[in-house]
Amino acid sequence: MKRSIFLKFNLLIIATSYLLCFSSCAQNVSYSYIGEGWSKNSVNTVKFRKNAITTHSGYQFVAYYNQDSYLVLGKRKVNTSNWEIAQTQYQGNTKDAHNDISLAVDGEGYLHVSWDHHDTKLRYAKSKAPLSLKLSEELPMTGKQEDKVTYPEFYNLPNGNVLFFYRSGQSGRGNLVINSYDIQSEKWTQIQSNLIDGENQRSAYWQVAVDGHGVIHLSWVWRETWDVETNHDLCYARSLDGGKTWEKSTSEAYNLPITLLSAEYAWEIPQNSNLINQTSITANHEGNPYIVTYWNVDDIPQYQIVYLKDNSWKKVNTGFRTESFVLGGGGTKSIPISRPDILIKDDFVAVLFREASRGSKVSLTYSQNLENKTSWEVVDLSETSVGQWEPNYDINLWNSKRKLHVFFQNVTQIDGEGVADRNSTPVKMLEVNNLKKLIKSKK
Repeated sequence: MKRSIFLKFNLLIIATSYLLCFSSCAQNVSYSYIGEGWSKNSVNTVKFRKNAITTHSGYQFVAYYNQDSYLVLGKRKVNTSNWEIAQTQYQGNTKDAHNDISLAVDGEGYLHVSWDHHDTKLRYAKSKAPLSLKLSEELPMTGKQEDKVTYPEFYNLPNGNVLFFYRSGQSGRGNLVINSYDIQSEKWTQIQSNLIDGENQRSAYWQVAVDGHGVIHLSWVWRETWDVETNHDLCYARSLDGGKTWEKSTSEAYNLPITLLSAEYAWEIPQNSNLINQTSITANHEGNPYIVTYWNVDDIPQYQIVYLKDNSWKKVNTGFRTESFVLGGGGTKSIPISRPDILIKDDFVAVLFREASRGSKVSLTYSQNLENKTSWEVVDLSETSVGQWEPNYDINLWNSKRKLHVFFQNVTQIDGEGVADRNSTPVKMLEVNNLKKLIKSKK
């Protein structure tokens, strides 16, 4: 009898603690409704969007496809909930989840948008005026290598200029091209025609971050064929001059283009390790890079962080996952976990992700001190499922204000570019009002 009462008391305490945490988490998370978006696949939420949302001069911008496949832009003043929405004149092939939308705002306030690419002609436009949602006609950038574009990504430099990274060529034998936009001349120039050379045998699938000092951090995995099973190794390069020259973490200059043999290997990972491509990289206040991805540990894919400290590469395994799966094949995959995103402040490191076993919610795992190798805490930020969503947060807002705003939409992804029969779903901004308070409530 006493044992039964004791067990019931313990269960009551656990349930009460969970409810208190859930209530506190809910109070620290709010949503801002933006519009209705295409949800038949994950084209609005793929990880390699740079960016889905971005902030400039007190305004936050967003882009997504609606149910009719039109490119939609939105704008609001930060700390308000009223969005100005504009359906543009442009549509995309939303049936292919590769064909995402990426945007950036340059130092003069002009919006740059690129969309609808998978080994196809460049599609790019610029706003007609600073902070405007009205786009120009479609424009070329440099006129070079613009016929087979994939994975368009914009990155802001501290001087107000903008970089544009993309793959030229097909999966398994593509090259990395970089264009640079100068806000004074208002012109694009090509600064790298083939930064990473797959030598017609492989492709580099990359992620980039620009730190507070203007250093460009680039990491990538190699893929030998179109099949994701052939992903291997994690490599690194950095540029101190806006992408013109590149070096290793040791300051040794690269002879360009970088190849399989000349690359710096931050961590060696063999093929068939369930290593995912196109994840996330950031840097701390000292300029040390932190790369997040996942690959197998004892046959279970685990989110892992490879980072540079004291001129040496280190690795931390978050280690909280318990379920296995196997990556394989081509096209956009339907995977039980999302590719991760990473954010950092001092010793605090957090990873945004989604996992089916947690109800496919927006989740965050974090550590207060990587060096102590303490267990990673996990908290769900959303109350409901986001389907096959992958994370994309407002990097500029986090870097400037330490506010976490996340692009939020429930989407479906049928394995290998399938399209589901479903209606549009709400596009929202998930806003963590007080991340520090939310984390304390978890303890």
